[in-house]
Amino acid sequence: MHGYTEDKDAYLKRLRRIEGQVRGLAKMIEEDQYCIDVLTQVSATTKGLQAVSLGLLDEHLKHCVAQAVAEGGEEADEKVREASAAIARLVRS
Repeated sequence: MHGYTEDKDAYLKRLRRIEGQVRGLAKMIEEDQYCIDVLTQVSATTKGLQAVSLGLLDEHLKHCVAQAVAEGGEEADEKVREASAAIARLVRS
């Protein structure tokens, strides 16, 4: 079981909303909407994805990493490295 399993429905709902926002962005471009209006929607969509990312990262740290650290050993080190790499990717994006 993954750390986010309990909140799976909420994540899926949020991702469906983001999917709708992306379709809306495509429609705005097709209709030659004003640049700033499109950029505003891009920003909102990006924030939505960031919220999902941070939520998943939080769940991963609380569940997967904490469990591995409690058990110790090489798997704990790997989970910490994995989480650090994920954080670095999020910071760069």
